[in-house]
Amino acid sequence: MTTQPTSVSILREFCPLYYLLNAIPAKVQRGFRSVLVYLTALDSSSDFLAVGSSIGMLYLSCRRVAQMNKYSVEGKCEAITAVKLLSCFDDLVAAGTASGRVVVFQLVSPLPGRNKQLRRFNVVGHHKGSITSLTWSANGMKLFSGDDKGRVVLSALDLDQGVCQSVLLLEESSGVVQMEYRHQVLLVSTQQRSVLYCTQKQELLQLGTKPRKRTGRFGACFLPALCKQSDLLVYAARPGLRLWRSNVRGEVEDTQLLKSFFDKQ
Repeated sequence: MTTQPTSVSILREFCPLYYLLNAIPAKVQRGFRSVLVYLTALDSSSDFLAVGSSIGMLYLSCRRVAQMNKYSVEGKCEAITAVKLLSCFDDLVAAGTASGRVVVFQLVSPLPGRNKQLRRFNVVGHHKGSITSLTWSANGMKLFSGDDKGRVVLSALDLDQGVCQSVLLLEESSGVVQMEYRHQVLLVSTQQRSVLYCTQKQELLQLGTKPRKRTGRFGACFLPALCKQSDLLVYAARPGLRLWRSNVRGEVEDTQLLKSFFDKQ
Protein backbone atom coordinates (compact mmCIF):
# COMPACT_ATOMS: atom_id res chain seq x y z
CA MET A 1 0.00 0.00 0.00
CA THR A 2 1.33 3.45 -0.92
CA THR A 3 0.57 6.62 0.95
CA GLN A 4 0.31 10.07 -0.50
CA PRO A 5 2.96 12.52 0.75
CA THR A 6 1.55 15.17 3.03
CA SER A 7 1.81 18.74 1.78
CA VAL A 8 4.16 21.04 3.66
CA SER A 9 2.75 24.40 4.72
CA ILE A 10 5.32 27.14 4.16
CA LEU A 11 3.24 30.11 5.33
CA ARG A 12 0.55 29.99 7.96
CA GLU A 13 -1.72 32.69 9.34
CA PHE A 14 -2.03 32.05 13.06
CA CYS A 15 -4.70 34.69 13.65
CA PRO A 16 -6.45 37.25 11.45
CA LEU A 17 -5.19 40.81 11.89
CA TYR A 18 -8.66 42.34 11.86
CA TYR A 19 -7.85 44.36 14.99
CA LEU A 20 -4.99 46.02 13.11
CA LEU A 21 -6.88 46.66 9.87
CA ASN A 22 -9.97 47.95 11.69
CA ALA A 23 -7.85 50.53 13.51
CA ILE A 24 -6.63 52.04 10.22
CA PRO A 25 -9.19 54.20 8.39
CA ALA A 26 -10.18 53.19 4.87
CA LYS A 27 -10.59 56.87 3.90
CA VAL A 28 -9.54 60.27 5.21
CA GLN A 29 -10.85 63.73 4.48
CA ARG A 30 -8.49 66.12 2.67
CA GLY A 31 -10.34 69.42 2.38
CA PHE A 32 -13.46 68.69 0.35
CA ARG A 33 -12.08 65.39 -0.97
CA SER A 34 -12.35 61.92 0.49
CA VAL A 35 -9.04 60.10 -0.09
CA LEU A 36 -8.60 56.33 -0.01
CA VAL A 37 -5.88 55.01 2.34
CA TYR A 38 -3.59 52.34 0.89
CA LEU A 39 -1.16 50.32 3.00
CA THR A 40 2.26 50.68 1.37
CA ALA A 41 4.95 49.32 3.74
CA LEU A 42 5.20 46.85 6.62
CA ASP A 43 7.68 45.73 9.28
CA SER A 44 7.31 43.72 12.48
CA SER A 45 9.19 42.97 15.68
CA SER A 46 8.40 41.05 18.86
CA ASP A 47 6.79 44.20 20.31
CA PHE A 48 5.39 46.16 17.36
CA LEU A 49 3.76 46.05 13.94
CA ALA A 50 4.54 49.11 11.80
CA VAL A 51 2.43 49.92 8.75
CA GLY A 52 3.14 52.75 6.32
CA SER A 53 0.37 54.32 4.26
CA SER A 54 -0.23 56.29 1.08
CA ILE A 55 -1.21 59.42 3.06
CA GLY A 56 2.12 59.85 4.88
CA MET A 57 0.85 58.35 8.12
CA LEU A 58 2.71 55.64 10.03
CA TYR A 59 0.51 53.30 12.07
CA LEU A 60 2.23 51.52 14.95
CA SER A 61 0.52 48.71 16.82
CA CYS A 62 1.98 47.70 20.20
CA ARG A 63 1.51 43.97 20.68
CA ARG A 64 1.93 44.09 24.48
CA VAL A 65 -1.10 46.29 25.10
CA ALA A 66 -2.98 45.98 21.77
CA GLN A 67 -2.78 49.74 21.27
CA MET A 68 -2.54 51.62 17.97
CA ASN A 69 -0.62 54.89 17.66
CA LYS A 70 -0.16 56.97 14.53
CA TYR A 71 2.69 59.27 13.51
CA SER A 72 2.79 61.74 10.66
CA VAL A 73 5.90 62.30 8.55
CA GLU A 74 4.54 65.86 8.15
CA GLY A 75 5.21 68.04 5.12
CA LYS A 76 3.24 67.27 1.99
CA CYS A 77 0.99 64.22 1.82
CA GLU A 78 3.18 61.52 0.28
CA ALA A 79 3.35 57.75 0.48
CA ILE A 80 5.57 55.95 2.96
CA THR A 81 7.57 53.45 0.90
CA ALA A 82 9.68 51.70 3.57
CA VAL A 83 9.58 51.19 7.35
CA LYS A 84 12.07 49.57 9.74
CA LEU A 85 11.71 48.81 13.45
CA LEU A 86 14.47 48.34 16.02
CA SER A 87 14.22 47.36 19.68
CA CYS A 88 17.46 47.99 21.59
CA PHE A 89 17.72 50.16 24.72
CA ASP A 90 15.09 52.40 23.12
CA ASP A 91 12.40 51.48 20.60
CA LEU A 92 13.03 53.12 17.23
CA VAL A 93 11.16 53.15 13.93
CA ALA A 94 12.33 54.69 10.66
CA ALA A 95 10.06 55.58 7.74
CA GLY A 96 11.12 56.49 4.20
CA THR A 97 8.92 58.29 1.69
CA ALA A 98 8.36 58.51 -2.05
CA SER A 99 10.19 61.86 -2.27
CA GLY A 100 13.31 60.58 -0.47
CA ARG A 101 12.66 61.83 3.06
CA VAL A 102 13.55 59.64 6.03
CA VAL A 103 12.02 60.21 9.47
CA VAL A 104 13.16 58.44 12.64
CA PHE A 105 10.91 58.22 15.70
CA GLN A 106 12.31 57.46 19.15
CA LEU A 107 9.29 56.01 20.91
CA VAL A 108 8.06 56.60 24.44
CA SER A 109 8.52 53.66 26.84
CA PRO A 110 6.78 53.03 30.19
CA LEU A 111 9.80 51.08 31.47
CA PRO A 112 12.14 52.68 34.06
CA GLY A 113 15.14 54.47 32.60
CA ARG A 114 13.74 54.49 29.07
CA ASN A 115 12.74 57.37 26.82
CA LYS A 116 9.78 59.39 28.21
CA GLN A 117 9.23 61.84 25.35
CA LEU A 118 8.59 61.15 21.67
CA ARG A 119 11.43 62.48 19.55
CA ARG A 120 11.83 62.64 15.79
CA PHE A 121 14.83 63.08 13.53
CA ASN A 122 14.66 64.10 9.87
CA VAL A 123 17.02 63.01 7.10
CA VAL A 124 16.58 65.34 4.11
CA GLY A 125 18.61 66.59 1.17
CA HIS A 126 20.59 63.42 0.41
CA HIS A 127 18.21 61.13 -1.46
CA LYS A 128 17.07 61.90 -5.00
CA GLY A 129 14.42 59.19 -5.32
CA SER A 130 11.94 57.02 -3.47
CA ILE A 131 13.25 55.17 -0.40
CA THR A 132 13.32 51.44 -1.12
CA SER A 133 15.22 49.95 1.85
CA LEU A 134 16.14 50.76 5.45
CA THR A 135 18.38 48.86 7.87
CA TRP A 136 19.65 49.53 11.41
CA SER A 137 22.82 48.70 13.27
CA ALA A 138 22.09 46.52 16.30
CA ASN A 139 22.69 49.36 18.79
CA GLY A 140 20.52 51.91 16.96
CA MET A 141 23.41 54.32 16.38
CA LYS A 142 23.43 53.89 12.60
CA LEU A 143 20.60 53.88 10.07
CA PHE A 144 21.24 53.11 6.41
CA SER A 145 18.72 54.21 3.78
CA GLY A 146 18.71 53.35 0.08
CA ASP A 147 16.66 54.78 -2.79
CA ASP A 148 15.56 53.83 -6.29
CA LYS A 149 18.28 56.04 -7.82
CA GLY A 150 21.09 54.00 -6.23
CA ARG A 151 22.02 56.30 -3.34
CA VAL A 152 22.83 54.90 0.11
CA VAL A 153 22.90 57.33 3.05
CA LEU A 154 24.34 56.72 6.51
CA SER A 155 22.60 58.53 9.38
CA ALA A 156 24.48 58.52 12.70
CA LEU A 157 22.20 59.01 15.71
CA ASP A 158 23.28 60.25 19.12
CA LEU A 159 20.15 59.68 21.18
CA ASP A 160 21.69 61.12 24.36
CA GLN A 161 22.40 64.43 22.63
CA GLY A 162 19.35 64.29 20.36
CA VAL A 163 21.44 64.70 17.21
CA CYS A 164 21.28 62.98 13.80
CA GLN A 165 24.02 63.54 11.22
CA SER A 166 23.74 62.11 7.69
CA VAL A 167 26.24 61.60 4.88
CA LEU A 168 26.08 60.08 1.40
CA LEU A 169 27.84 56.72 1.71
CA LEU A 170 27.48 55.06 -1.71
CA GLU A 171 26.10 55.97 -5.12
CA GLU A 172 25.31 53.00 -7.34
CA SER A 173 24.26 53.13 -10.99
CA SER A 174 20.90 51.40 -10.35
CA GLY A 175 18.22 51.40 -7.67
CA VAL A 176 18.68 49.76 -4.28
CA VAL A 177 16.54 46.63 -3.80
CA GLN A 178 17.58 45.32 -0.35
CA MET A 179 20.12 46.09 2.41
CA GLU A 180 21.33 44.46 5.61
CA TYR A 181 24.00 45.44 8.17
CA ARG A 182 25.97 43.01 10.33
CA HIS A 183 29.35 43.21 12.10
CA GLN A 184 30.33 46.54 10.46
CA VAL A 185 29.55 45.21 6.97
CA LEU A 186 26.74 46.68 4.87
CA LEU A 187 25.25 44.41 2.21
CA VAL A 188 23.59 46.31 -0.63
CA SER A 189 21.75 44.59 -3.48
CA THR A 190 20.81 46.83 -6.41
CA GLN A 191 19.05 46.08 -9.65
CA GLN A 192 22.46 45.52 -11.28
CA ARG A 193 24.76 43.98 -8.66
CA SER A 194 25.32 43.16 -4.97
CA VAL A 195 28.14 44.77 -2.98
CA LEU A 196 29.65 44.56 0.50
CA TYR A 197 30.82 47.77 2.18
CA CYS A 198 33.01 47.54 5.29
CA THR A 199 32.29 50.71 7.28
CA GLN A 200 35.44 50.30 9.39
CA LYS A 201 37.87 49.98 6.46
CA GLN A 202 35.71 52.00 4.02
CA GLU A 203 36.23 49.17 1.54
CA LEU A 204 33.76 48.24 -1.22
CA LEU A 205 33.66 44.71 -2.64
CA GLN A 206 31.42 43.30 -5.37
CA LEU A 207 29.84 39.86 -5.16
CA GLY A 208 31.27 37.89 -8.06
CA THR A 209 33.50 39.26 -10.79
CA LYS A 210 30.91 40.92 -13.02
CA PRO A 211 27.56 42.74 -12.64
CA ARG A 212 24.42 40.85 -13.63
CA LYS A 213 23.74 40.54 -17.34
CA ARG A 214 20.08 41.24 -16.68
CA THR A 215 18.86 43.91 -14.28
CA GLY A 216 15.97 43.28 -11.91
CA ARG A 217 14.77 43.28 -8.32
CA PHE A 218 17.16 40.62 -7.05
CA GLY A 219 17.73 40.74 -3.28
CA ALA A 220 20.50 39.53 -0.99
CA CYS A 221 20.79 38.81 2.74
CA PHE A 222 23.20 37.52 5.37
CA LEU A 223 22.82 34.09 6.90
CA PRO A 224 21.42 34.91 10.40
CA ALA A 225 23.06 34.37 13.80
CA LEU A 226 26.73 34.36 12.77
CA CYS A 227 28.91 35.68 15.57
CA LYS A 228 31.79 37.49 13.85
CA GLN A 229 32.61 39.32 10.65
CA SER A 230 34.83 36.60 9.17
CA ASP A 231 31.96 34.08 9.46
CA LEU A 232 29.49 36.16 7.45
CA LEU A 233 27.79 34.34 4.59
CA VAL A 234 25.74 36.05 1.89
CA TYR A 235 22.91 34.55 -0.11
CA ALA A 236 22.18 36.55 -3.26
CA ALA A 237 19.42 36.00 -5.83
CA ARG A 238 20.50 35.77 -9.47
CA PRO A 239 18.67 35.69 -12.81
CA GLY A 240 17.48 32.31 -14.03
CA LEU A 241 16.31 31.12 -10.60
CA ARG A 242 19.84 30.83 -9.26
CA LEU A 243 21.14 31.54 -5.75
CA TRP A 244 24.71 32.48 -4.88
CA ARG A 245 26.43 31.78 -1.58
CA SER A 246 29.32 34.17 -1.00
CA ASN A 247 31.80 34.89 1.79
CA VAL A 248 32.47 38.31 3.29
CA ARG A 249 35.14 38.98 0.64
CA GLY A 250 32.56 38.73 -2.14
CA GLU A 251 33.93 35.41 -3.39
CA VAL A 252 31.19 33.09 -4.67
CA GLU A 253 31.53 29.68 -3.01
CA ASP A 254 28.45 27.91 -4.35
CA THR A 255 25.63 28.32 -6.89
CA GLN A 256 22.26 26.70 -6.28
CA LEU A 257 20.08 26.04 -9.36
CA LEU A 258 16.45 26.35 -8.29
CA LYS A 259 14.63 26.02 -11.63
CA SER A 260 14.10 22.27 -11.33
CA PHE A 261 12.69 22.72 -7.81
CA PHE A 262 10.05 25.18 -8.97
CA ASP A 263 9.22 23.05 -12.04
CA LYS A 264 8.16 20.23 -9.68
CA GLN A 265 5.73 22.36 -7.71
